[in-house]
Amino acid sequence: MEFKGVLRKMNTEFAETIQYYLEIGDDFLNFNQLLDKKLSIVFEKYQCMSCSKEKKIFRQGFCYDCFYEQPQAGEWILKPELSTAHLGIEDRDLAYEKSVQLKPHIVYLALSSEIKVGVTRKTQVPTRWIDQGATQALAILEVPNRYLAGVAEVALKKFVSDKTSWQKMLKNELSPDDLLLKKKELIAYLPQEVHPYILEDSEEIYELNYPVAQYPTKVKSLNLQKSQHYEGVFKGVKGQYLIFEDGTVFNVRNNEGFVVSMGVN
Repeated sequence: MEFKGVLRKMNTEFAETIQYYLEIGDDFLNFNQLLDKKLSIVFEKYQCMSCSKEKKIFRQGFCYDCFYEQPQAGEWILKPELSTAHLGIEDRDLAYEKSVQLKPHIVYLALSSEIKVGVTRKTQVPTRWIDQGATQALAILEVPNRYLAGVAEVALKKFVSDKTSWQKMLKNELSPDDLLLKKKELIAYLPQEVHPYILEDSEEIYELNYPVAQYPTKVKSLNLQKSQHYEGVFKGVKGQYLIFEDGTVFNVRNNEGFVVSMGVN
């Protein structure tokens, strides 16, 4: 079977084992059903996720011009502390920025390699953690806007990373850290303005299990711009990565805006 379309990040469903779905063209694939099958991925062309033109993808599925124009690619996306919608100040599109920034946000700890701190909209729980390949996650704050979440994250990342080691995550190399103990330790470093939003009594740890039959011992990332064709035996999916028997991994989200043909045998 062959499927063709523009890549977008995989949709997920939280379950005992996380379910992964890829919409491609008019079809969709459930990767949980494809373990141990041979998959092929062929690069066809680019298609910007904003203007839909066949222009080289720059970042986040956008061509160069759209990346610097679209509000979905504003700097506050990666740096929440730069959010200004709560002040009525526009970055690129105030209506859009209000619709995202002025919503409840969760500041959390997650274990994907070592413990990391992160920020997500409340509506993105647990999707954000799944996309990062976290095996455990714990909410520590619920704040009313993205700016306050960013303030808390900036304070905490002096003491714990805000990045995931994607290689360790894919090899399933996890530190033995305790999220609840780390939460109690880090609360002391939070700025006063977010203290009213601390989830003091929250001890619910999300456990996330991925459909992986075989973790790689070494990982090599598939670059579709250089190697425009790949074929291998599919062994699982974690985060937004497809994992293959030979240690090749393919980050679907990092290749948004690429039109591909995908074969299943």
